[in-house]
Amino acid sequence: MRAEELGQWATAWLFHPLLTLGGTTLSLATLVLAMLFLVGIWWVASLVERALVRVVQRRGTVHNQASMHVLSRLLRYFIWLVGTFVGLNLMGIDLTGVALLGSAFAVGLGFGLQNIFSNFVSGVIILLERSLKVGDFVDLQSGVRGVVREIAMRYTRVTTNDAVDVLVPNAEFINGRVTNWTFDDAFRRLRVPFGVAYGTDKERVREAGIAAAVKVPGVLHSEGRQPAVWLVAYGDSSVNYELVVWAEHSLTTAPASAHAKLMWALDDELNARGIEIPFPQRDLHLRSGSLTVRMAPGETSGTVSVP
Repeated sequence: MRAEELGQWATAWLFHPLLTLGGTTLSLATLVLAMLFLVGIWWVASLVERALVRVVQRRGTVHNQASMHVLSRLLRYFIWLVGTFVGLNLMGIDLTGVALLGSAFAVGLGFGLQNIFSNFVSGVIILLERSLKVGDFVDLQSGVRGVVREIAMRYTRVTTNDAVDVLVPNAEFINGRVTNWTFDDAFRRLRVPFGVAYGTDKERVREAGIAAAVKVPGVLHSEGRQPAVWLVAYGDSSVNYELVVWAEHSLTTAPASAHAKLMWALDDELNARGIEIPFPQRDLHLRSGSLTVRMAPGETSGTVSVP
């Protein structure tokens, strides 16, 4: 009898009315069931997204993987939204009442959730307009530089060339300056400045620069994209040049490494041709007169005459 009474008490407690939304009375059991349903919907949406991504990763190209990431992420959001409304409707919860409660609740939380909502909307905009894709190499105004690995609800994960994952708020991609190195064309032009001593033959400098570019894998040599050496300025101690090359994706996504490789090859070629890399020099001119030289204690001071 005690077990029956305990069961009746638990049933009454679970189905005891807690609040009313519109014409729907909500109990603890209803709320628990709604919570489990929402968790299940979110789990199914995530499962569908991961399944689509796995299929494309096995059979698709990099372009298809980026397109499928956009499709799977938008499909995930769609399942969340539709599943939530359908589930609440099937449970008999009046959506009009929920909307009224949500409107009143949003007034209090609007300021606190402003950044979160802004990042969510920014993420949806990025996915829809496709100005940013998974696999793109980006350089942000904040100084973050790396490959886009994931565009999530609140943030975009950017992996730097040092294998550091940086979580960047989506709003930064909408409000700030973003340099996308692989937006349309995978080929980019790189410039390596260097200087040589005055009096060095320009043709020898050009030959050294082109020979250095040939040594670096990933530098293009096709028609219209051949390496070049530009004379750009006359400096205080050197004649300044730039080695200008067109680089493939492997170099453009690692600009610091590409610059180091070109500098290394360029230094080898300049040394092989005996071309001097100057350092700053200053000439000291003494006007005629006399200069008093003060010696250490115990030594005789003297005066030096300058003609």
